[in-house]
Amino acid sequence: MPYHWGPEPTLTPLIVPHPAPNVLDRRIAVAPMMERTDRHERVLLRLISRHTLLYTEMVTSGALLDGASRRALAHSFEERPLALQIGGSEPHAMAACARLAGEHGFDEVNMNVGCPSDRVQSARVGACLMAEPERVARCVRAMRGATSLPVTVKMRIGVDERDSYRDLAAFVEEVAVGGCETFIVHARKAWLHGVSPAENRTAPPLRYDTVARLKQDFPELAIVLNGGITTLQAARMHLRTFDGVMLGREAYRNPYLLAHADRLIFEDPHPVPTRVEVAERYASYVAQQLAHGARLTHMTRHVLGLFQGLPGARAWRRHLSEHAHRSGADVTVLWEAIRKVSGAAVVPAVWPPVLPSVPGSETGVTDA
Repeated sequence: MPYHWGPEPTLTPLIVPHPAPNVLDRRIAVAPMMERTDRHERVLLRLISRHTLLYTEMVTSGALLDGASRRALAHSFEERPLALQIGGSEPHAMAACARLAGEHGFDEVNMNVGCPSDRVQSARVGACLMAEPERVARCVRAMRGATSLPVTVKMRIGVDERDSYRDLAAFVEEVAVGGCETFIVHARKAWLHGVSPAENRTAPPLRYDTVARLKQDFPELAIVLNGGITTLQAARMHLRTFDGVMLGREAYRNPYLLAHADRLIFEDPHPVPTRVEVAERYASYVAQQLAHGARLTHMTRHVLGLFQGLPGARAWRRHLSEHAHRSGADVTVLWEAIRKVSGAAVVPAVWPPVLPSVPGSETGVTDA
């Protein structure tokens, strides 16, 4: 007999400070993740939460300006609020990318100073720049001069042996002088040698106290905490100290954890969509994208964790994994998977979804 879910668990709303007027609301965000936060994933997350700030995958300044990664600019206004993350170290190139971000309707442009991958180090991108605060400050200054968008920096609390609080504070102070007012801080230092990026996700230990001290010493700056946060309850707790919280891989593995963010964090009382409703609306999006040449597996891979931990989740994952890659597979595969967890016939929903209007969004449609 099909399992029917009752109401989702309820939580008591927590009153957290509102951002200043006309400032992008960063209280809850999902981190930029390579091969994960593409435009299909962002649509899925937006169907779950209207207000969570989303980020693109990182794109290097060279690839963006050469045209090889111009697809990274493709998005639709339904994904907003949305930030473009860029990796680079040359001020003129970063300025040109920031200008593109503004022209293509993004809400923020972010500089990556936290990625420990050896693939980007060779291009002078990512966490290696923690050792060059003056260069990062020059990039930020050039970006600020090229766009009216907020220019933010995503960083670590240190890199290799350069991991004292004095080094961290000096970095933030230098880059703030360059014009950065928002720092997204991963509370774990980056190891560039001897430890793989995968290992660096869990070691060395997180140091939330170091990031809290940073907020205490720089109260005029917006400090967003990142690293190891896997529940909305934990995010709510950290919002008592920080201006925002950024969720990472857990939001990809279990996207529905964002379902109550709008009500509990952003005080938006709109009805929370059920997982089946999210899946139905996403299926309608998939049908639209297939008609424009998108590949089914590029979209179904993002929803594998939608029913995580619930009865039927294994059948959901198995059906998508076994059928989506087959020749001639279409959106029917997704509708069949939905029926396995809903236990009833489903009717395709309308795309695009009804979302709150975003000022200026009518000029930001750049879907490809």
